[in-house]
Amino acid sequence: MSEGSEGLSASLSPPAPRPLYTPEERVRRDNSKWTLVQGLLAPVQFLIFGVSLYLVIDYLNTGSNYDWAVWSVVVKTVALYTIMITGAIWEKVVFGQYLFHDSFFWEDVFSMLVIVLHSLYVFGLFTGIADEGVLFATALAAYVAYVINAGQFVWKLRQARLSAPAAQPAAATESDAEMVENMVAQAA
Repeated sequence: MSEGSEGLSASLSPPAPRPLYTPEERVRRDNSKWTLVQGLLAPVQFLIFGVSLYLVIDYLNTGSNYDWAVWSVVVKTVALYTIMITGAIWEKVVFGQYLFHDSFFWEDVFSMLVIVLHSLYVFGLFTGIADEGVLFATALAAYVAYVINAGQFVWKLRQARLSAPAAQPAAATESDAEMVENMVAQAA
């Protein structure tokens, strides 16, 4: 291979991947009260999802507790809107933009699908234009999309932990309990 073609091949290679967080972004993430808010809301939303999924499937199998099933999806939708709004604020604090930052671009794109499906359910319910079959099909599609999206975020959390800088000596770092206490104090 000639010298010129080696230079061309090197210039065509993809750039090094951007880290999930730059050091500055990691500091902003760790110091933001919105990180704690997201950390608390995510498992609450998942619990609501689990209960609602049970109620929807139970209704579809038995025909009982229709109101519980219908309203559980509305509660799940409110939880979703809440975590999306606070998540956008978190993204603004950490990355300087509300949504679609490179680090979470595809997660945010898929989140839009999740929001659209949940919103279609609520629209169909409150306007009466969707019958029971369409409502529950929409709810189940929204829940499948939610599970995929939650998996995306869990994967990113795992990537963030694996890419975290090496730990400092134990004496120089806060314990997890101290860090959570500080975050709760900041949130108050």
